[in-house]
Amino acid sequence: MEPGSLGAEQGASLAGPAEELGALLGQDAALPQLSGGELDRELESKSDLIDDKEFDIPQVDTPPTLESILNETDDEEESFVLEDPSLLNIDNIDTHSYDTSSLASSDSGDRTHLKRKKKLPDSFSLHGSVVRLSLLKGISAQIVSAADKVDAGLPTAIAASSLIAVGTSHGLALIFDPNQALRLCLGSTAVGAQYGAISALSINNNCSRLLCGFAKGQITMWDLASGKLLRSITDAHPPGTAILHIKFTDDPTLAICNDSGGSVFELSFKRVMGVRTCESRCLFSGSKGEVCCIEPLHAKTELRDHPITQYSLLAMASLTKILVIGLKPSLKVWMTFPYGRMDPSSVPLLAWHFVAVQNSVNPMLAFCRGDVVHFLLVKRDDSGAIHVTKQKQLHLHYDLINFTWINSRTVVLLDSVEKLHVIDRQTQEELETIEISEVQLVYNSSHFKSLATGGNVSQALALVGEKACYQSISSCGGQIFYLGTKSVHVMMIRSWRERVDHLLKQDCLTEALALAWSFHEGKAKAVVGLSGDVSKRKAVIADRMVEILFHYADRTLKKCPDQGKIQVMEQHFQDMVPVIVDYCLLLQRTDLLFSQMYDKLSENSVAKGVFLECLEPYILSDKLMGMTAQVMKDLLLHYQDKNLMEDMEACIVHMDITSLDIQQVVLLCWENHLYDAMIYVYNSGMNDFISPMEKLFKVIAPPLNAGKSLTDEKVVMGNKLLVYISCCLAGRAYPLGDIPEDLVPLVKNQVFEFLIRLHSAEASADEEVYPYVRTLLHFDTREFLNVLALTFEDFKNDKQAVEYQQRIVDILLKVMVENSDFTPSQVGCLFTFLARQLAKPNNTLFVNRTLFDQVLEFLCSPDDDSRHSERQQVLLELLQAGGIVQFEENRLIPMAEKAEFYQICEFMYEREHLYDKIIDCYLRDPVRKEEVFNYIHNILSIPGYSAEEKQSVWQKAMKHIEELLLLSPNKAADLIATHFNDQIEAIIKNLQDQFLLFQFLRSLLDPREGINQDMLQISPCVTEQFIELLCHYSPDQVLETLQVLEFYRLEETIQITQKHLLHEASSYLLEKKGDVHGAFLVMLEQLQSKLLVLTHEIEESTELDLLKDIEDTLVKTIALCQRNSHSLNQQQREALWFPLLEAMMSPQKLSSSTVLCQYSEPLKSLTMQVLNNMAAFIALPSILQRILQDPVYGKGKLGEIQGLVLGMLDTFNYEQTLLETTTNLLNHDLHWSLCNLRASITRGLNPKQDYCCICLQQYKRRQEMADEIIVFSCGHLYHSLCLLSKECGIETKGQMRWTCYKCNSSNKGGKLSENFSELKKGNGASLAQSSSESLLDSQQIQAFDQLCRLYRGTSRLALLTELSRTRGGEKHGLLNVSQGDPALNSVFQNENFQLHLAPPPLTEE
Repeated sequence: MEPGSLGAEQGASLAGPAEELGALLGQDAALPQLSGGELDRELESKSDLIDDKEFDIPQVDTPPTLESILNETDDEEESFVLEDPSLLNIDNIDTHSYDTSSLASSDSGDRTHLKRKKKLPDSFSLHGSVVRLSLLKGISAQIVSAADKVDAGLPTAIAASSLIAVGTSHGLALIFDPNQALRLCLGSTAVGAQYGAISALSINNNCSRLLCGFAKGQITMWDLASGKLLRSITDAHPPGTAILHIKFTDDPTLAICNDSGGSVFELSFKRVMGVRTCESRCLFSGSKGEVCCIEPLHAKTELRDHPITQYSLLAMASLTKILVIGLKPSLKVWMTFPYGRMDPSSVPLLAWHFVAVQNSVNPMLAFCRGDVVHFLLVKRDDSGAIHVTKQKQLHLHYDLINFTWINSRTVVLLDSVEKLHVIDRQTQEELETIEISEVQLVYNSSHFKSLATGGNVSQALALVGEKACYQSISSCGGQIFYLGTKSVHVMMIRSWRERVDHLLKQDCLTEALALAWSFHEGKAKAVVGLSGDVSKRKAVIADRMVEILFHYADRTLKKCPDQGKIQVMEQHFQDMVPVIVDYCLLLQRTDLLFSQMYDKLSENSVAKGVFLECLEPYILSDKLMGMTAQVMKDLLLHYQDKNLMEDMEACIVHMDITSLDIQQVVLLCWENHLYDAMIYVYNSGMNDFISPMEKLFKVIAPPLNAGKSLTDEKVVMGNKLLVYISCCLAGRAYPLGDIPEDLVPLVKNQVFEFLIRLHSAEASADEEVYPYVRTLLHFDTREFLNVLALTFEDFKNDKQAVEYQQRIVDILLKVMVENSDFTPSQVGCLFTFLARQLAKPNNTLFVNRTLFDQVLEFLCSPDDDSRHSERQQVLLELLQAGGIVQFEENRLIPMAEKAEFYQICEFMYEREHLYDKIIDCYLRDPVRKEEVFNYIHNILSIPGYSAEEKQSVWQKAMKHIEELLLLSPNKAADLIATHFNDQIEAIIKNLQDQFLLFQFLRSLLDPREGINQDMLQISPCVTEQFIELLCHYSPDQVLETLQVLEFYRLEETIQITQKHLLHEASSYLLEKKGDVHGAFLVMLEQLQSKLLVLTHEIEESTELDLLKDIEDTLVKTIALCQRNSHSLNQQQREALWFPLLEAMMSPQKLSSSTVLCQYSEPLKSLTMQVLNNMAAFIALPSILQRILQDPVYGKGKLGEIQGLVLGMLDTFNYEQTLLETTTNLLNHDLHWSLCNLRASITRGLNPKQDYCCICLQQYKRRQEMADEIIVFSCGHLYHSLCLLSKECGIETKGQMRWTCYKCNSSNKGGKLSENFSELKKGNGASLAQSSSESLLDSQQIQAFDQLCRLYRGTSRLALLTELSRTRGGEKHGLLNVSQGDPALNSVFQNENFQLHLAPPPLTEE
């Protein structure tokens, strides 16, 4: 972007005529109350007028632009015809075809590239092509020609106003007029040889003066009218620096220049006594930070009176910050703004534009460096001070090299890979992306490096200059000019009509309609060419959309596939036709839709069908009014042909069918079972509410009266009938909507009169009275009565309504009570309904009480056992609905008891607060027996019952305690523990049944049953009584129960278990008592007795069981010895283990026994098991000595014990191998760790970059003594002062310890030293086994950190430590349980842990 070009013409896309903007820019009180968006649009709509003035041509619909004057354009008004793209004028190549062409191919006339189809990007389909990029052929040709013929050199800079100036590398300035004619050629190659290339250009606001800046630092001023050189300035700034920017301000006597030394100067032009002079003043010195971009604020003529223009604001961007200064009335800095962290090679960019925000127009400064654009709104307050407020930032995913405002809402960005991005500023939406590498954009790198003066610039500025293209892009009046090495291109926003037509040329009709609709709704972005009020705009766009729709309909029919499957054709129309329907309805043009469009589409039968089906969603949502009778008729016929009856019904009930043949529609609905539609047609078409009921009754009445069950179809009809009657009586239309208010009373009366008719029309002689009421009662008594109940709610209390109610009640009673073909449930429903009506406070109904007595008799009749629960439920509902007032209570309870209606009894007792009697009801009721426990618990624990009531319930429960225990021992025990705690022993005494007592005590005392033992106050003798019963009834469970029981005496319990010969339980109790030897002897005795059985002849079937039994007993005995060996001395251990070994070996001594030959192997393995476990507690020599002293083995026969001795030696060999392996592993680990630590510490450091990662400046930035360079092993480099400012240095014992700022911040702020201390605590520490006391310096810490990262797995030492800790836990048994489970934070829990160990080698026997 060429910043200076935002000058005089920048306001073009904003400001309107001065008189219209006067009020807007005046005092605040006069501001019109518009929203920001409206104001913006209003200002933009006025921009057209400014362009017209500027070019001084008559006003037309679309504002002409420089490009449109220079080139021939398509006629806007020609009729829409899809042209062959090859006929397009090359001057107007559209963006997307331009992408695929090069200049060479366009000039050579090869047009084939234009026919290639490109995949459209998403933003294209949404917004169309927003801008048009065109080649200015005349100017481009003359630039190339000047280079050839007059040695002008390559183009270097461009400035655009109503003239276009192009500077060249040989010092010439070529001036072109709007017709692309060369007006002037300023300068000469001789001067160019002396001054160097033109590096910057600026035209003043009235196009009378041109300033040229040169690569060697000189400045010239030219008169654009005469072509005279007015000034040649050589002393405005330090020599030997190139001019990077030169800009006129709005004051024609004031200009600003910026040189490659990074300094900014103000140039003041004066004319004294005919002599032109130039005074220079330094505004900013490059020694304080180099400025590489400047941008004065320019205002259009209409905005010259804006209060902010008097300050002559100038924005400057250095490499670290931006400044906004005022040049007038005196020099003042209004704002400085530092950049965030960014890439040092990014280009700083600045651009001003006047924007309407919050009802006022103020300048907005956009600035960016890298990928974030900041917007600053600049305002002047009443006191004259300037305030800058930050607006929403724009975050991008690419690096910017240019930023240009095209109007106040739209910006054009150029990224570092030469892609243009058109963006809507307010929504930040990307509207279009265009590749412009074909332009071959000119870059200003050589001037930034000041190559013409020997390259005497800083590295930082030279780095920025790599991507600088400030002088190659210039904007003016909503157009942007791009200077290429051989061409000039212009970009401008297309008008709305042009954008739509462009999509049509690309054959994107659907997208064109969507874009036009977004213009119509005011939701489109970057809109140009729409003016006038909203309704006028909408009308213009709607006319264009109708034209496109006609074309779309023709194309739909034309593009229809001629052959292939019918589904393909259907799919084609399903894709296309809904678009036509949608837009016609959106535009509210149903006249068009149902006449011309429908006629056009009706030519194809498939298209016609799809069209009719498209209407359905609109009909169902009531958005479609004004359908013609013909379309409605066709729609019904289409649905009938396709057999889409449900869809047809859904549509009929939403349509105004008065224009159709009603009888025909009714017949159609009846034949196809569309009852909803039929009722709707009768109601809305003929105001007939009775006929549909008659038709439905005729179908469902005969089978009901005959007592047959209904088919599913007839059940549906009956349900619809009930709902319909309900709707009519409630004043609602069926199936949806409301009946007109004036008809509501009439409809209600008609329906009532119909229901209570004595006989139906065309009735047979034997028809019973009130057929309609009877039919509905038979169909669904409960629902019919619910309908009546709802109707009674709605009735007003006038005389007629009361009569109606009484009359219908009398009819109901007559029909149901005088007939025996209704079930008890149905009769009950009627009386429940009556009871509810009679219980109302404003009741006016009268019902004879004797009828209720009859119903009671009927429901409680004991001679009929069928439907017992149904009768009870019906009577209960009747009582709850208020029917209790109709009965005598003293008669009701005996009848209920006689009929075994316990719920009725409960209901009655509840009313009289006889809660104790309710317990009897529960106990007698087989269905609800189990609920008695909850009931008793609730009465006794929930507040709200009196003490007397609770007492009576408590006594009743005590009386029935045995019955409750029989019902559920568990629940009864829970109840007793909660409410009868002090009675437990009395209950136990009274229980005669021993097994029941056992069940009760188990539920009460076993903690696994869930009762809290702390609540119970029971003497130990009760627990012992339970243990005795347990020994009797369930001896297998004694041991595990003893382990969980709490309150029992050991001596007494031991006697019980010994009495019942439960040896394991006795052993457990003796061990618990502390008599380990006694416990061992019991187990040993068990083992010996089992081994004794084995030595005798036994059957083969039991031998396996016996061996398993012996092994089981042996394992338990070994466990007992292991548990207690830790707390015994050597002598006591030997007293345990040696008798056990002796017991196992003694059967093997009876070698004469033939039986034992087959068991010798199993017995040997069991003996080895004993020996292996002994070895942990008794020294091996003692064991060997004991074996050898045995009288049998003492005779020199070692053959029998050879296996035992060899087994012990194997174990020794295995353990020795394990020890050696472990030592080797540890030595290897230690060596590896030390090697890597030494390598890490002695390795040289290689910085990734030559600038500080915090301040982003070169590492040799300043000569401060205290400022050292710190390099980390990760490759990051910092100044020590920068690290200190970020708190990344800690001083310990006079030495600084540094941590890398970048690595730390990426580790979520955790300090490295903290990480290190954690590592020492965790598994990583085992790599070096450093003691926690020794402190490492910063280098060692980082080396260690790197080492830990290098060693991915868990160290072997950590594994072995973990193993020994786990094994230790096993050995110590129960003693270390309190220390917590070591496995919870074990290395083995790590999901990445994998261990591969080989088994020890097998030794051959």
